[in-house]
Amino acid sequence: MPKQKTHKGAAKRFKVTGGGKVTRHQSMKSHILTKKTTKRKRKLRKSVEVSPAFAGTLKEMLHK
Repeated sequence: MPKQKTHKGAAKRFKVTGGGKVTRHQSMKSHILTKKTTKRKRKLRKSVEVSPAFAGTLKEMLHK
């Protein structure tokens, strides 16, 4: 059976940490930033963990 290929769309958007958790960047940070508070924009910079329901699927796509 051939090797499973990495899903390149997922590879660009998600990262697996050393502990095996899947992280993602947050949305709502690209435009219409004037009405958003500085605090809100600062919090959107950080990466967050993917929900457990979706993490298994992503690990298969990234095959890690």
